[in-house]
Amino acid sequence: MPSQKNKDLVLVLKEKLSKASTLFLTDYRGLTHQQLEQLRKSLKKVKAEYIVAKNTLLKIALKEDKRKGLDEESRTKLEEKLQEPTATLLSYGDEMEAIKTLDTFIKSAQIPKIKIGFFAGKIATEMDFKSLANLPSRDVLLATLVSRLQSPLYGLHHAMRWNLSKLVYALDAVAKKRAINS
Repeated sequence: MPSQKNKDLVLVLKEKLSKASTLFLTDYRGLTHQQLEQLRKSLKKVKAEYIVAKNTLLKIALKEDKRKGLDEESRTKLEEKLQEPTATLLSYGDEMEAIKTLDTFIKSAQIPKIKIGFFAGKIATEMDFKSLANLPSRDVLLATLVSRLQSPLYGLHHAMRWNLSKLVYALDAVAKKRAINS
């Protein structure tokens, strides 16, 4: 019979999982308490959370998670990685910022190690995590998109303006020639 404490923890985990848009399971062994708190503070700034929970409780919460794309096969892959001590990155805001924050921490501390994740409706491996972490930020990508969309418009504007300018110069030259001849 599960204890009331464990039932409450499963309910909390289910609630957090339902709110999170992305999750990554990590092996956090080797992190000191101070490093763990530092990581949690930096993730809190980007609307993410790094939680440590018992694997069995997390499995129960995952079984009842109804997120889009998390089918039985994906759920099984996540559950297979719930061996050894596991901490979970949950992102409630911009997923990319949470991934970049965790990646920055991993680069400085060399831990935790990414096991597997669920990103954009699909299972994500450690290589996927690294690829996502190396992408430019959302703002940079949006700025690049806007500039590429504007470029043809600026070219068209310049071409049309140049033709009008040539017409004005020609008319001005004709007017000056008539003024000289009169």
